[in-house]
Amino acid sequence: MDEDALAAQVEAMRAELASSPVEVVVANHCYGLFELAAVYLSQLPPMLTQARLAIDALGALVGGLEGRLGEAEEHLRDGLNQLRLAYIQIDGAQRAAAEAAEAADVDGKGGGPLGAEAAERAEDYPPDAPVRPPDADG
Repeated sequence: MDEDALAAQVEAMRAELASSPVEVVVANHCYGLFELAAVYLSQLPPMLTQARLAIDALGALVGGLEGRLGEAEEHLRDGLNQLRLAYIQIDGAQRAAAEAAEAADVDGKGGGPLGAEAAERAEDYPPDAPVRPPDADG
C-alpha cells in the first residue's frame, strides 16, 4: 500500500471515529480493559499484579465517568464487580494454598501445626481451584 492510500485510510478512520458518540468510544476502551484483566486472571498462574492494574484502571474510568457512559455503563459496572470478585477469590485461594504448604513444611514431614494432613490438602487444592468452604466432616 502506498503512502497516499495509507493516508486516505487513516483519514477515513479518523472521520468514522469523529462521527461516533464519544461515550461509545470510551466504553469500547473500557471493554478492552475488562478483557485485559480477564486475560491476566486466567493465566496459570494468574498474573495478579497486572490484573489489578487493569481492574483499577477500569474502575477509575467507570467511577470517574459515572452517569456519562450511556447505555454501556450498567454493563461496565457489572463487569467491573465480576472482575473484582474474581480477583479476590483467586488471590484468596493462592494465599490459602501458600499458607497450607507452609504449615505442612516444605518436605511434608509435618513441621507445621497440621503436619502431613495439610500437605495432602494443599495438593488437593491447587492455587487456581475455586474457593469453597471445607466439608463439615473435615
